Amino acid sequence: MKNLTSSLAIAASLFATNAFAWEATEGRPFEGQTVNVLAVKSSQFEAHEARVAAFEEATGIDVVYDYVPFPNMKEALTTEMVAGGDYDVVSVMDQWVTSLAMLMEPIGPEIEAQGTDLSDFPAAHLRHGYIDGELVGLPVRGHVQLMFYRKDLFEAAGLTPPQTWEEMVTTAKAIQDSSDAAGIALPYGKLNGQNLMVWMNLLWGNGGDLFDADGNPIFNSDAGVAATETYVGYLAEEIVPAGSAVFVEQDAVNSFKQGNSAMLPVWWWVNSQLTDPEKSTLTTDQVGFTSLPSVAGADRSTFTNTWIFGVTQGSDNKDAAAEFLGWLTDPAIERDVLLDPELSEVVAVHMSNLTDPEVNARWGGMHQAAADALATAEGIEFGDDWPRIALILETAISSLASGEETDVKAALDAAAEDIAAIR
Repeated sequence: MKNLTSSLAIAASLFATNAFAWEATEGRPFEGQTVNVLAVKSSQFEAHEARVAAFEEATGIDVVYDYVPFPNMKEALTTEMVAGGDYDVVSVMDQWVTSLAMLMEPIGPEIEAQGTDLSDFPAAHLRHGYIDGELVGLPVRGHVQLMFYRKDLFEAAGLTPPQTWEEMVTTAKAIQDSSDAAGIALPYGKLNGQNLMVWMNLLWGNGGDLFDADGNPIFNSDAGVAATETYVGYLAEEIVPAGSAVFVEQDAVNSFKQGNSAMLPVWWWVNSQLTDPEKSTLTTDQVGFTSLPSVAGADRSTFTNTWIFGVTQGSDNKDAAAEFLGWLTDPAIERDVLLDPELSEVVAVHMSNLTDPEVNARWGGMHQAAADALATAEGIEFGDDWPRIALILETAISSLASGEETDVKAALDAAAEDIAAIR
């Protein structure tokens, strides 16, 4: 266990809120080294950079951030992997980790030596930090799905948020009987796999999965058929807005913002735009949220999006980079950002912060709702071929929603055959 240096104590005292729990390596062994960080453009990561003086003071390490917009990030990481040498620490989205395996340096021993509590990371996020069983990165940014709902319409109808997808149908119909709003807004159209993100929860809830242990498609199992029939069946139940067969995620979000739908399962980061007076007709008092419903008898789940930070194989300062990762991923840093009154950052990837009373008091219980889902969420395994897999799957869902295909089993079998051919 490392000892907190006096310089860190001085630096930490500059912050008016929390004292940081991270502890620097005694003796400042990496003094004078520079850690160059390549990060996707994000206000969360900029908030970390604004606090990095405490780390630099404690360790004598200089940290230099470079930011790249999201559309250019994969290309920048690929260039770094091929050319190498420019960056010591990089941020990588979950779907890219496997394809960038040659970029990442195993960091298990270094992270263990720092005393990092890996159990504080939800499994659905932490899994993306591993390649072939070796730890190569730690979660820093993560998104979950929540069920947003119209509190005013629910209260007027005497309803509570549904706990299961079965209850969701009953609740949606009751809302429609008592208001002009559709029950729930859902995406069925094709765009970057968006129509898979609710469907996956139904697949897991029915006991299914995309692939077996050997990588063979199994989403065309009885569980997969049941999940797909349920998801597409919401169109026949007439609990979604007109035209939903071609809705993408933003269409569903807009329907909710415009007051045309009473429920919306979507990423938690969308919360801010749901009550933005320049973008929405709704007020904060009208919008509630809870964990996604589960399939009756099954655990809660949530599709996730995760960004990990790792050390590059080409780094000349790997020990200093690992020291920086220990600081960056300390839950106290995350908590400080979450509670900063000058910021509006909601992202958290530590269960200790997701369940923290002060964090939940500030954000209306959003983080506890996320924790409830993440406690039993396993997440999804992404491989090099995920973009092609997602395209095949989303095409199958879209074709069933539009009526172009009517046989669920046949559509899933065809998709499974196509995917098996590319794996």
